[in-house]
Amino acid sequence: MASASRMGIDEGSGDETKGGMWELDQKLDQPMDEEAGRLRNMYREKKFSALLLLRLAFQSLGVVYGDLGNFSLYVFYNTFPHGIDDPEDVIGALSLIIYSLTLIPLLKYVFIVCRANDNGQGGTFALYSLLCRHAKINTIPNQHRTDEELTTYSRSTFHEHSFAAKTKRWLEAYPFRKNALLILVVVGTCMVIGDGIPTPAISVLSASGGIKVDHPKMSNDVVVVVAVIILVGLFSLQHYGTDRVGWLFAPVVLLWFLLVGGIGIYNIWKYDSSVLRAFSPVYIYRYFRRRKSEGWTSLGGIMLSITGTEALFADLAHFPVSAIQLAFTVVCFPCLLLAYSGQAAYLMQNKDHVVDAFYRSIPESIYWPGSCYCYFCC
Repeated sequence: MASASRMGIDEGSGDETKGGMWELDQKLDQPMDEEAGRLRNMYREKKFSALLLLRLAFQSLGVVYGDLGNFSLYVFYNTFPHGIDDPEDVIGALSLIIYSLTLIPLLKYVFIVCRANDNGQGGTFALYSLLCRHAKINTIPNQHRTDEELTTYSRSTFHEHSFAAKTKRWLEAYPFRKNALLILVVVGTCMVIGDGIPTPAISVLSASGGIKVDHPKMSNDVVVVVAVIILVGLFSLQHYGTDRVGWLFAPVVLLWFLLVGGIGIYNIWKYDSSVLRAFSPVYIYRYFRRRKSEGWTSLGGIMLSITGTEALFADLAHFPVSAIQLAFTVVCFPCLLLAYSGQAAYLMQNKDHVVDAFYRSIPESIYWPGSCYCYFCC
């Protein structure tokens, strides 16, 4: 069949060549229609049992949520680098952290962005690929009918007056819009890479810095050496793959979230339960009105509380959307709220300890176990 098609192309010219090409497409994709349809149906009908979903959600903790949990070490210090003047500022900062975690990771990413995946694939280039499949905006055309039939990907149709159709026409109208979109995709990817390169060093150094809280005379060189040893050990495990790394770190990260959440509950009970007022957004308005330009500058520290959120979408290639959603809403989100609330409660009575609020807020009876576990987690 293939040789006959090639003969048809070789023998013709002009319109005959175009006809031969069309004939080639027809003959190539006809026997694959049934197989391609079966593959697409398998993907769409794939269901996860409750046990498998719990297992995948558990594994996702060890791969996806490391950054979100670790940045609780130094959010308040970066929010108040010059110290805390008014305890009410702590309430305002906590309110900003609560609503940042609620609006961006929980509502935006977990319930909206994760649904915009490219047949289970997440990340900046996955979104770009999804757009290119529905609109002719790619710099290299890739909308070939036989390629579509060979994969589980398919283009859905939408009404010509819908917002999606209008967006499609707007993007296809001028070539510079296509180029601008590609540049935006590349810049967005570079920003993710730029965020990912310093994050391990910053997180591990911050965790190792807890040694100096109990031994203030210790040299910074010791802290750096400890951080380097931890980083070498962590990166040496990466080549084992997502499955093994997930099973190795999932229990560690789960215990970490439970630990910081438990410490948060203890600090709220011991120091100042009035910090729960921060769940009212009124304190955000009061915070900015009171601190003015300094309040806006402090948003750089507040943003650290949601750093790592992009992993929820980028790691969809490893885990299904439902597993990501379950792990975040049941474990990560409530534990982070408790952790930040607990630190805020501690700072209400210990304003001078903002530099190392996390370590200072750990109960003395579990300080060293908690600190050592922090080194391992980060």
